[in-house]
Amino acid sequence: MTIETPRPAKPLGGWRVLVPRGGKWGDGVAATVRGFGGIPVIAPLINFASSDDPVSLANALHELQDGQFAWLVVTSATTVDVLNSQRVRVPESTRIAAVGETTAAALQLAGYRVDFVPTSDNSARGLVKEWPDSGIRGRVLIPQSDLAEPTLVAGLSKLGFEVEFVTAYRTVGVPARPEVLADVASGRIRAILVTSGSVARQIAEQLAPLPDATVVACIGPRTAFDTRAAGLPVHVIAEERSIDSLIAALIEYAETE
Repeated sequence: MTIETPRPAKPLGGWRVLVPRGGKWGDGVAATVRGFGGIPVIAPLINFASSDDPVSLANALHELQDGQFAWLVVTSATTVDVLNSQRVRVPESTRIAAVGETTAAALQLAGYRVDFVPTSDNSARGLVKEWPDSGIRGRVLIPQSDLAEPTLVAGLSKLGFEVEFVTAYRTVGVPARPEVLADVASGRIRAILVTSGSVARQIAEQLAPLPDATVVACIGPRTAFDTRAAGLPVHVIAEERSIDSLIAALIEYAETE
């Protein structure tokens, strides 16, 4: 009989882990890190601001509620917050696609149904690749960040849809606190969670160069690509675009050290 070596109860014991966003999201991630023995350091590096073109957003959301779109594509929980704050009601005739399970969960929590979620690749590229062959065509609304790449618009246009992109919110950088800058520079921060290309660019701008011992953990291949493009090293890549997968990957890395 093979006796398996038990996993340590606190695999991140003593690790100070930088959590790059605040609010409920940051608190939830911090609780998860703490549950595995880590010491979370919540240091918001990005935040979200209102669209700089509120008229276009209002018009698009009015047409959405009027049933003029066959599909609504949602790519982030922040977009869900925008829909919720605007009290948008999506008609039954409009199907809703979510880029991944995290976004789908945010939609459902806000009271929206979800008709399609890609199963193998929670990214814009994966959503296009797995798009259901339902025969439904027509207009597609994609409300996203002002920094969103054109992957979805181009991909769904090739599938024969009339795609409309509208800026739902702006992603803005947040200056890191002086004590966070000092902790990163001194190596006291053992790991940094990178949850988007926007976060990666802020890390590169504000915190680089990172100490050699600092572990950079990315929430999926696309974010890892963006992180390297920003000039940062990548040590950990989550298989799925979710916090649970990211923390699991970081734990696996920690256990091999």
